[in-house]
Amino acid sequence: MLTKQTALPDNTTPVLPNPRPHTVLGTDLLAEPGSGEQVIYLAGGCYWGVEEIMWQLPGVISTAVGFMGGFTAHPTYRQTCTGLTGHTETVRVVCKDDAIAHVIKTFWEMHDPTSLNRQGNDVGTQYRSAIFYTTDQQRNFIEQSIATYSKVLHDAGKGDIVTEVREANEAGPFYPAEDDHQQYLDKNPFGYRCHAATGMPCPMPGSGPLANTSPSDSHSFINLD
Repeated sequence: MLTKQTALPDNTTPVLPNPRPHTVLGTDLLAEPGSGEQVIYLAGGCYWGVEEIMWQLPGVISTAVGFMGGFTAHPTYRQTCTGLTGHTETVRVVCKDDAIAHVIKTFWEMHDPTSLNRQGNDVGTQYRSAIFYTTDQQRNFIEQSIATYSKVLHDAGKGDIVTEVREANEAGPFYPAEDDHQQYLDKNPFGYRCHAATGMPCPMPGSGPLANTSPSDSHSFINLD
């Protein structure tokens, strides 16, 4: 089992010291959420494809790719790919408050949360499924969505959800990846996408890839207050 002592040593400087604006949304890449906004961190395999889906969702203000949940400070992409940093490829999502249900629903649907330490042909702890939440509202929503989605997956003969769920402060800092990885699929539209989804819709409010309801319906399912 990897520990701080056995992980790759810390780097002393960030790999993205001067982030450029989001190439699609035009917003500050690492802006802090303002009034009526919140941030959540999502890991669902290769972060290029996860970020592309997230920046297209209604109410999403900014996205950035990076590394989180491990030990090595300021890791590079190549270091993370060794599996020796403890981090998982993660997308930082800033969205409006009323879009968080939509974001979480879409996260469940766009990857396979029953697959341990892999998504499709991408294998290793750096591709593990994880949600790092920042509010009690998010935590409650995640817990209830896991309960409801687990039943759907079991009824379809799928396995248990193995997604790591941790408070962001406990998981540690989000370390942005290099500039060429930010909005990679906008810069390289024919680039690699890995979406090893289960194909099963998550019975939650908001419109993910496999549902037809509107994000405005979010409060009809769970009281998010």
